[in-house]
Amino acid sequence: MTTPPVTTTPSPFGDPDETKRRDLLRMKAVALGFLLGAAVIYLVCEFLTHQGDRGGWIGYVKAAAEAGMVGGLADWFAVTALFRHPMGLPIPHTAIIKKKKDQLGDALGGFVQQNFLTPEVIAEKVGSLELSLRVANWMSAPSNSERLGSEAARLVKVMSEVLRDEDVEQVLNATIIKRLAEPEWGPPVGRLVETLLQENRHLPLINLLAERAHHWALGSQGLIDKIVDTDGPAWSPKFVNSLLGERIYRELVEFTWKVRSDPDHEVRHAMSTFLWDFASDLQHDPRTIAKVEDLKAELMGREEVRTAAQAAWRTAKRLIEQSVDDPDSTLRSKFSESAARFGVRLRDDAALREKADFWVDRSVRALVANYSGQIVSIISDTVARWDADEASRKIELQVGRDLQFIRINGTVVGSVAGLVIYAVTQLLFT
Repeated sequence: MTTPPVTTTPSPFGDPDETKRRDLLRMKAVALGFLLGAAVIYLVCEFLTHQGDRGGWIGYVKAAAEAGMVGGLADWFAVTALFRHPMGLPIPHTAIIKKKKDQLGDALGGFVQQNFLTPEVIAEKVGSLELSLRVANWMSAPSNSERLGSEAARLVKVMSEVLRDEDVEQVLNATIIKRLAEPEWGPPVGRLVETLLQENRHLPLINLLAERAHHWALGSQGLIDKIVDTDGPAWSPKFVNSLLGERIYRELVEFTWKVRSDPDHEVRHAMSTFLWDFASDLQHDPRTIAKVEDLKAELMGREEVRTAAQAAWRTAKRLIEQSVDDPDSTLRSKFSESAARFGVRLRDDAALREKADFWVDRSVRALVANYSGQIVSIISDTVARWDADEASRKIELQVGRDLQFIRINGTVVGSVAGLVIYAVTQLLFT
C-alpha cells in the first residue's frame, strides 16, 4: 500500500523566500545592466576613436565609462566574495560567509546580547509599555474576564486529564489520610477542648442540651407511663401507676426547667467539670489516650476512609469536567469574578500598580541578566547547524538585494570619479 503524497496548502500571500529571490535576481540584472551599459559606452567611444573621430567629448565619456566599468567590476567582486568564490576561482579571502559562518553566528549573538539583551534596555522597554495598567484595563473588561475565567477552567480541566488518577489518589492518601492517622489524636483533641473551655465556647452547647432536655421532658408523659406500667409490680393498682407516672413526669419537667433557666445550676457545673476532666485525660491519661487510638484505628480501617481519597478525587474531577462545559458554572463564574475584581483593583490602586511594575522590572532584569546568554545562544547554535552553502544562500537572500545597490553605486560613482579625474588632467596638462 503506497502512502499518498503530502500536499501543502499554499499561503495566500505567496512564498516570501520566492518573492525575495525574484527581487534579488531583478536587482542583480539591474546592476549588471549598469555595468554592461558602461562597457557598451566604452566600446563605442573606443570604436569612434579608432575611426578617427577625435572629438573632445569622446575622451570625457570614454574615461567615465572606463572608470565606471572598473568600479562596477570591483564592487561586483566585493559583493560576490561575501557569499562565494567569484567565477568559481578559489581566490583568498573570498566566500567569507561560507568560511566564517560559525564566527559570524557567534559575533551576531554577542552583538545582540551586548546591545539589545541588556537589563537596562529590556527594562526600559518593558517599563514604557505600562504593562500593569494595560493588564488591569484588559482584565477589568467583562468580556475579557469571562474569557479568562473560561481559559482558567479549561486549564484546570487539562491538568485533571493529564494527571493520572492513581498518582493523585496516592498523593491524597500520603498527604491527608495517612497524615491524619500518624499522630496521636488524644492530646491535640484535649488541647482543643481545653482551649474551648477556657474561652467558654462550651456554654452554648450546654444551653442547647438543657433546652433540648426540657423539651424532651415536656413530651415524655406517655413514655414514662409506659415504663411504669411495664416495669412496675404486677400487683400495683393502675391508678397508683398513673399517680407515680404523673409525679415522675412533674419532677422531671421541673428539674429540666431549673437546669435550663438557671445558668449556675449544679448540673451545668457538673457538665463543665466533666469536660475539663475529659480534656485533661485526653492529654495525660494513658488509658484514655489508648482508647482514642483504638477508636482512630477502627475508624481509619473502615472502607469509607480507605477509599476516601479515590472517591474525593473522582468526584472533584467529575465536577471540574461538568463545570468547564457549563458556561454558567460556579467554577467559571468564580474565576471570572476574581479576574475582574483583581483587574479593577489593579486599575484603581496606583500603589498596587507601582508594586506590580517594580516586581516586573526586577523580574525582567534578573531574567535578562541570568539567561541572556542562553537566549542569544539560539542564534549561534542555529547558524552553527546550518550547512555552509545553505547559510550563504539564506543570508544572500535576506540582504543580497540591498547589496546590489553597492554595485550600481560603484558603477555610477566610478564613472563620475573617472570623469572628474580626466577633466582635471585635461585642465592641468592640456
